[in-house]
Amino acid sequence: MAASIKPLADRVVVKPQDAEEKTAGGLYIPDTAKEKPQRGTVVAVGPGKVENGTHVEMSVNAGDTVLYGKYAGTEITLGDADVLIMRESDILGVVSE
Repeated sequence: MAASIKPLADRVVVKPQDAEEKTAGGLYIPDTAKEKPQRGTVVAVGPGKVENGTHVEMSVNAGDTVLYGKYAGTEITLGDADVLIMRESDILGVVSE
C-alpha cells in the first residue's frame, strides 16, 4: 500500500480478506455470487475518543485480525488497495490465531 491514512477519533482502517474462491465441497464461486468478506486485518487505528471528559483507549491494534458486520464501514481505495474505514464499535471481535 503506497498511500497511508491516519484515522481520527475511534475509527480504524481495515483491509478486508479476499472473498472465498471455492466452497468446502470444491465448487468454484463466480464473482457475482461471492459473499462480502466480514473478516480483515487492521491497518491503522485512531487515537481513541473522549467520553464524559475521559479519554477512552482503543482496544484493537494495527495487525489484529477482526470480524465486522456485513455492511460496516465505508469502502475507499487507498493507493492500490481497497480498505474500509469504520468505527471501533462496528468491530464484532478480534480473532486470535
